[in-house]
Amino acid sequence: MGPDPQLLLQLVEMQMPFGKYKGTLLCNLPVSYLEWFQRKGFPEGKLGMLLQTIYEIKLNGLEYLLVPLKNRRK
Repeated sequence: MGPDPQLLLQLVEMQMPFGKYKGTLLCNLPVSYLEWFQRKGFPEGKLGMLLQTIYEIKLNGLEYLLVPLKNRRK
């Protein structure tokens, strides 16, 4: 089973709700910020799950999965 399309869509549509990168789309967060969360602990709930997902995507070089979704937004 492949990645959940709704989940991937949220990564290209949802903005970071707080912190240094408030207003930045989750898919555009820098890896260094995601690594910080990895060390400190991801937030609870849906946001934490999405941040963990984008971290894994970037860590494993799978960002190409998001390209068609990003292009759809334009």
